[in-house]
Amino acid sequence: MYVEMKDICKQYGSFKASDHVSFGIEKGKLVALLGPSGSGKTTLLRMIAGLEIPNSGDIYIDGKRVNDVPASKRGIGFVFQNYALFRYMTVYDNVAFGLELQKVPKKEIKKRVTELLEITGLSGVEKRYPNQLSGGQRQRVAFARALAPRPQVLLLDEPFAAIDAKVRSELRLWLRSVVTKLGITSIFVTHDQDEAVEVADEIIITNHGTIEQIGTPAEIYNTPDTPFVAQFIGRSSLVEHYEELHGFDKIEGAAKAVIRPEFVKIHKFGKIDRYMSASQDGIVKDIVFRGNRLDVTVDVGGIEIICEWPLEKESLEIGEKVSLLIYRLYVLDKERTYLCENKEMQEDDVFYI
Repeated sequence: MYVEMKDICKQYGSFKASDHVSFGIEKGKLVALLGPSGSGKTTLLRMIAGLEIPNSGDIYIDGKRVNDVPASKRGIGFVFQNYALFRYMTVYDNVAFGLELQKVPKKEIKKRVTELLEITGLSGVEKRYPNQLSGGQRQRVAFARALAPRPQVLLLDEPFAAIDAKVRSELRLWLRSVVTKLGITSIFVTHDQDEAVEVADEIIITNHGTIEQIGTPAEIYNTPDTPFVAQFIGRSSLVEHYEELHGFDKIEGAAKAVIRPEFVKIHKFGKIDRYMSASQDGIVKDIVFRGNRLDVTVDVGGIEIICEWPLEKESLEIGEKVSLLIYRLYVLDKERTYLCENKEMQEDDVFYI
């Protein structure tokens, strides 16, 4: 492992920001620290950078313990969400700043800065000042400046939080392609699961100072280990009394279930022609337009379930009676998550994710 945290604890008074955290990151990987606000993800990033010191535990970079190595000597590039650019310096001087501190010869600085401006798509704006740039361009300058001294590890703290949605989406893909091209080990903090799923090779999910699960985006999404991950990832309906739904039995000690929209198919009332014993009747309670689909909330005997309805189908109305087929759900106990298939629909041609 290229970056390792072993049994890390960090407290601020009585608040445990990191509670016996351990994980490893392979060289060249792009890893997301994903979790809600206050879950400890930024603290982990700052400890790797050397901006915070753990109360106990060890941090390794490239096999070397760095707990006592000052931040400036760790070979870390750091990109902040507010860019932290020098306002009175041009783009060129901002990117060159770290190299000048290292007393790199001017000719070499020019070559490196020109190369980075090209990689980051900033060629032609080197004489501009930060206030003459868009948010997306400023973030690219911050990224180029962090990369200039050839760091071992790149750390990004909510790098796209201050940027509007369309540019954010473009920058995600751009970041992924640049990091892959350069092969630099990178860790970024986000609370946006779409961002983590789209960009990262691996996701580390944090919650209350602990690690809930580590895996690829597909593993995290398809096989959530814990109740927290099952509810946090994806758009889910959390339901009680799931045993009242057709085709599902109660699991002892597991009181709640999570149903994702893709686990459900909604039909106009009376239009289901198979799996009749598995179907549920419900009433449309709410409809939200999402651009490429409708999110429809259906009340099934007091249990509210969110489903998706394609725009090309005939319209639904609030108050309308509909039929649902629930293919599967995640049942949650205090520790684990269980994927349960609808036992009334066990045939080869069942719709699968």
